Amino acid sequence: MAPAGPVFDEIIHPPNRLKLCAMLAAADLVEFAVAREVLDISDSVLSKQVKILKDAGYVRSAKKTRDARPQTWIGLTKAGRAALDGHLAALRRIAEQAQSV
Repeated sequence: MAPAGPVFDEIIHPPNRLKLCAMLAAADLVEFAVAREVLDISDSVLSKQVKILKDAGYVRSAKKTRDARPQTWIGLTKAGRAALDGHLAALRRIAEQAQSV
């Protein structure tokens, strides 16, 4: 997929979602509990953020079983990765404008 141009994305921008997307960009899938711990947020907060990103088509989830316990894994979709790339490019452009003042 070609690099996205600078596009500020209000779905990704809130801090918890931006941090989650950045985390997911570094891995194929991240276990829900790991994301919760790293972001230091509750299950309900993370669930809400994942749902918003999932509804936008930016995140996918998969259920897996480990040691007879169900686990939820989450990862960015191609659209999510492109949206994050575009959003980060827009943030870089904003930061560059601030530095040139």
